[in-house]
Amino acid sequence: MSDIYAFDLALDLPEATPQNVLAMVQRHLGLEPEEAPVVDPPADDELDAFPLWSGRGAARRIGGVLSGELVRTGHGWSLSVRQEIHAEDLPDLKELVEQLARRAVSEGLIGQIRFHESELPDVLFNRSGNLTQFTLAQEEEVAPLTD
Repeated sequence: MSDIYAFDLALDLPEATPQNVLAMVQRHLGLEPEEAPVVDPPADDELDAFPLWSGRGAARRIGGVLSGELVRTGHGWSLSVRQEIHAEDLPDLKELVEQLARRAVSEGLIGQIRFHESELPDVLFNRSGNLTQFTLAQEEEVAPLTD
């Protein structure tokens, strides 16, 4: 058995996001300096962090594709991530997502995390800069999307 989680995140950051925060995100995405839209290096403590979102290509356990993108927009930055996360990396992941939620302009649902053998994910909400996690529970059978 493997302690792998499926993790998805989609949020927007403002134009005024500090350079060191953008550099930290780029580091976790596994971007090389010449690929990165911002050239400021991460702080020393951020250099020691394992790049949590650097996976690309087919996912081994959760199905689908691993990806991560930080794109400059007309109003700031858009971040989208889909990764496999090992249980031992969950504390680092939580700290990173909390930092981003504090700065995000995206309110409401920003992501989900699901143990790879579970049917339902926990959903991640940004409520005025505070990260909140809710566990979903299915009480009754849900009608199919199509007949």
